[in-house]
Amino acid sequence: MGDSTEASSYPLLFSPVEIGGLQLRNRVAHASILTRFTRNGRATPELINYYSSRAAGGAGMIVTEPVAMISTNRDSGRLRAYDDEGHDDLSRLAEAVEGQECRLLGQVQDPGRGRHEVGRNDAAIGVSPLPDDLSWTVPHALSAAQIGQIIGEWAAACGRLKKAGWSGVELSSGHGHLFHQFLSPWANAREDAYGGDLQGRTRFIRELIAAIRAECGRPFVIGAKLPGDDGVAGSIDLEEARKIAEVVGADSELDYWTFVWGAHANSLWTHLPNAHAERAPYMEAIASLRQANPKIPTGAIGYLTDPNEGEHAVESGAAELVFLGRPLITDPAWPNKAREGREPEIRYCVSCNTCWRSIIDGHRLECDNNPRVAQAEEADWQPQPVKKSKRVVVVGSGIAGMEAAWVSAARGHQVTLFGQSDEVGGKTRLHAELPGGENLSSIYDYQWLAAKKHGVNFELGVLAEAKTVLDASPDVIVLAAGAEMTPPSFIPQEYIDEDFVPDVRSLMQSMLDRKQREEGRIVLIDRDHTEMTYAAAERLTELFEHVTVVTPRDRIASDCALVTRQEIYQRLYDRNVDIITSCEPQDLDALEEAELHAINVYNGKPTVIEDVIAITYATARKPDDRLAAPLTEAGLEVITVGDCHAPRSVLSATRHGHSVGLSL
Repeated sequence: MGDSTEASSYPLLFSPVEIGGLQLRNRVAHASILTRFTRNGRATPELINYYSSRAAGGAGMIVTEPVAMISTNRDSGRLRAYDDEGHDDLSRLAEAVEGQECRLLGQVQDPGRGRHEVGRNDAAIGVSPLPDDLSWTVPHALSAAQIGQIIGEWAAACGRLKKAGWSGVELSSGHGHLFHQFLSPWANAREDAYGGDLQGRTRFIRELIAAIRAECGRPFVIGAKLPGDDGVAGSIDLEEARKIAEVVGADSELDYWTFVWGAHANSLWTHLPNAHAERAPYMEAIASLRQANPKIPTGAIGYLTDPNEGEHAVESGAAELVFLGRPLITDPAWPNKAREGREPEIRYCVSCNTCWRSIIDGHRLECDNNPRVAQAEEADWQPQPVKKSKRVVVVGSGIAGMEAAWVSAARGHQVTLFGQSDEVGGKTRLHAELPGGENLSSIYDYQWLAAKKHGVNFELGVLAEAKTVLDASPDVIVLAAGAEMTPPSFIPQEYIDEDFVPDVRSLMQSMLDRKQREEGRIVLIDRDHTEMTYAAAERLTELFEHVTVVTPRDRIASDCALVTRQEIYQRLYDRNVDIITSCEPQDLDALEEAELHAINVYNGKPTVIEDVIAITYATARKPDDRLAAPLTEAGLEVITVGDCHAPRSVLSATRHGHSVGLSL
């Protein structure tokens, strides 16, 4: 299946390119990301489905997650390449990908001392006996002999990949992993041949590249991720990154390279920029770093989600390849849809890092905007039609109801959707209006287009009561009316009734267009700990002179991925938000004096917050399922989805709506 660029709006992105003596059908490359679909070193059907779907979807090259290659890291969650026992699985995956004219590369990586899961890694190997900046893991420092041994093991394993039909490998030398630690003057305190000056600190990776080349010859692609600015004082900034690239790229054994940001430190979040960042934030720096050896093909990477950004990366000369990780998780057919002019059909990446959180928490790879990750025939999937059509009424136009509506309509049901608002999206639409939330609109934008395509009848601006629903003569009812925040018990009911202390969502809705900034302080009581709360806090800094977040927990953003939590702290502290943890307001009696009194939840010590002119809260939510009982009593089948079933995340809402749509 070759890529034709004649009618494409992105002729450069979808033009062929030669990398390491091998032809790629286009410039779109799947960046390595852990899937957790491997079990006991074996390729599961989900793993095959995942990668084969990205090949079927049009990617020119795929870099897999790290492969188990060396005796010190035989992680059963990685494909087995440290001996010949894994050959059949490696061959099956190669056939599934390479058989679709897509080049398959395996990633060569060891985390070293780096660890961002809870706890320390007692089995860690590393460059020096120094602690990881996040977990404080102190590794066993490799001897020169041990370095030589594992270089040989890595090279032999790469040979097994070649024998199994893989096209190459990529060395992960950024993100704070083992090779990065050798390169960094902050992490590398060695006094032997593998430490000290640039020649010493780059020796490990240069010897490894040479060993792989000697084992695998050509054509066999050897690529590398090298550090850009890792955000650690005394480590690698852009100037040091350029010097490293000059040394590593001097012998031209690399067939491509790219440059990545962050480390296993407080800068970890910078390797996965979210929608608070500018688009393609590292493009200019990558274009500069590639000048260390302009002959080496370069990959653009970092918060690239739109085909126009990929086309610009190639057109500008910044890169020959465009690496997409999260966008190809969200839509494996992103390349085909972009090339064929079907951009409105793309399920775009939200850049929320739910995928990253799911794998770090030990779960399978998941996506907020793709409920079908790793399922069969995922690329360009369409549901199977039903044998008998039903009249389906969906109450609620949030993302759970919208997902259920379009999927059930695509299966052939007659679907009517009632929405209280004039626009679809529910609370997700509100979040999309707040700082850093705009990408969330891609969820309901896709659902809206799919629903219209498949004939969903929309009744918007309608507050559906039981009679409204019954008048539509439904066979089945999907309740997706959402949920409402529960006021904290210390807030008097009359304050709630008079809207004197609104919940943060209601407050944000009322202030979307407001530009005036108030003197004084607003206090946000945080019992929610999700991204929307902190997007609201950021917006509040534009509306109030001072903002204070108070939570009874020992930190904020507990329900966010580590990289997201780091970025939230950075954002709020940059905006001088006061964060008070382990405290709970007790009453509002002192508000007349512009004070809010709180106590420490552990020792009862009081805290007085002064200059308070407003209070809002973000709390657990209560499902709005009021219609369930009367409709059930009328003898109808009623299914609650999303927050209406039980308050849940964006990921759970889309997944739940999808499964309900398939079940009807």
